[in-house]
Amino acid sequence: MGRPRGFEPDVVVAQAMEAFWTNGYAGTSPADLAEATGVAKGSLYHAFGSKRELFGKALDLYDRTGSALTEEFLFQSGTAKERIRAYLLFLVEYDLNSPVRRGCLAANTALELGGRDEEAMRAVRRMVDRSVELLAARIEQGQRDGDVAREVDAAAQAEFLMNTIAGLRVMATSFDGPVLHRVVETALAGL
Repeated sequence: MGRPRGFEPDVVVAQAMEAFWTNGYAGTSPADLAEATGVAKGSLYHAFGSKRELFGKALDLYDRTGSALTEEFLFQSGTAKERIRAYLLFLVEYDLNSPVRRGCLAANTALELGGRDEEAMRAVRRMVDRSVELLAARIEQGQRDGDVAREVDAAAQAEFLMNTIAGLRVMATSFDGPVLHRVVETALAGL
C-alpha cells in the first residue's frame, strides 16, 4: 500500500498552469514544476504521468476557467456591445496589471507548439471554438434584444472578435493601455 498523497491534485494543476503560462511548455522544467507546486518531481510524475500530461491538465483547467469567466462577463445585463467591451477591457487590464505580462496561455501554446503537438492544438482549438460560440451567442442575444443590427453575421463577428482577443493578448505583452484600448474600440465598431 502506497503512502497517501500529501497534496491536492487540483491545486497542483493550478500551480503548474501558472508555471507553464509564465515560462511556456519548453521553458518549464520538471525542477520548475516541483518548485512551483511544492511537490517532488517523482511524486508529480507518479500522480500525473509526465510533464506533457500535466500540461494537458493545465490546458484543461485554463479552458474551464476561461470559459466560465467569458460567460460571466458576456451574459450580465447590458447591451451586447457593453458586455463585450467590458470583457475585452477586463482582459487588457488583467494583462497590463499582471506582475509578468504573459498574455494568453492558449495563444502562447499555439505559437510555441503549433505544428508540433497535435493534442495541444486540439486543446487550443476547443478553447477558441468555445469562446467563439459564447461571443456569437451574445451577439445573437443582442440581435434579439434589438441592440445589434440583424444584418450582422454573428458567427463571423464572433470569429473576428476572437481574433482581436488573441491579438490583444499578444500585444499586451509589449504595448500599453492606450493602444490596446483603441484596438478594443475599433473591434467594437462592427457591432
